[in-house]
Amino acid sequence: MLSAQTASSPKELLQQLATAVLDKERALRLVVAALLGDGHVLLEDLPGVGKTTLALALARSLGLAFARIQMTSDLLPGDILGGTTFDPNARRFVFRPGPIFHSVVLVDEINRASPRAQSALLEAMAEGQVSLDGQTYPLPDPFFVIATQNPMEHQGVFPLPESQLDRFSIILSLGYPSAAAEARLLAGELTRVDALAPVADAVTVQVWRQAVSQVFLSTEIRQMLLDLAHRSRGDGRIRLGLSPRGLLALRRMVQAWAFLDGRDFVEPGDLRAVTLPVLAHRLLLREPGSAAQMAVALMQECWGFGP
Repeated sequence: MLSAQTASSPKELLQQLATAVLDKERALRLVVAALLGDGHVLLEDLPGVGKTTLALALARSLGLAFARIQMTSDLLPGDILGGTTFDPNARRFVFRPGPIFHSVVLVDEINRASPRAQSALLEAMAEGQVSLDGQTYPLPDPFFVIATQNPMEHQGVFPLPESQLDRFSIILSLGYPSAAAEARLLAGELTRVDALAPVADAVTVQVWRQAVSQVFLSTEIRQMLLDLAHRSRGDGRIRLGLSPRGLLALRRMVQAWAFLDGRDFVEPGDLRAVTLPVLAHRLLLREPGSAAQMAVALMQECWGFGP
């Protein structure tokens, strides 16, 4: 049973995660902000840098059910969502839920799955439910997807379409740890995931999410968000700018970042902290170039500061 003190703040969650994933405090905070902002995360990184460990540590620290889906080219939507089978004992058809029916779902190497299998995630990520055989099945609350892909692989992969990318609140990279962190790793200072104890639970996450939704945005902050969205859509260098869904994701992320900082209001520094991982993957350029650099340029042109 969690005490009220333990469940009152996410700081203990971040501190515990930092013992399992070393030297990645900012990335951990972004992931937790995405969770509290009712979003999902795409980790675009090389193998072996802690993506699976992060997902497992988050699930165990929150006491939430965890599932890993290894995406392959022959994976079918039913392998993700589940399906209806005949139960001879009950003499009726029953629904067998797939691995998507867990609170924290790690979708490993998402770009190795076919577009048909990738699309099976769309409704789940957007609506928190699955529709099969004319029936709708709600997913757990909270429901959080952490997907991964290796940016160095280009053969045997299916790039995610813009509609799928837009479902992710943020895309980020963990990268290699520092030399000091790897020295700690070799010294055995890393906390094993199976040794982590829950510091919060599903109800606590719901309370945190409610608190995030109440974080105040001033008229000036809201105008800054609108200026960025409209600038991205009207810029001649950009073919696809920030969608309304992306704008709402950015609002939730800045609210969650402020909440994690112990504030009940958003300030410009919150926009500086989260805009790049929210915006970059949503920009489709007319000419070959870096969407991340374009996102930085938009921030500087609209707000006078970058990340």
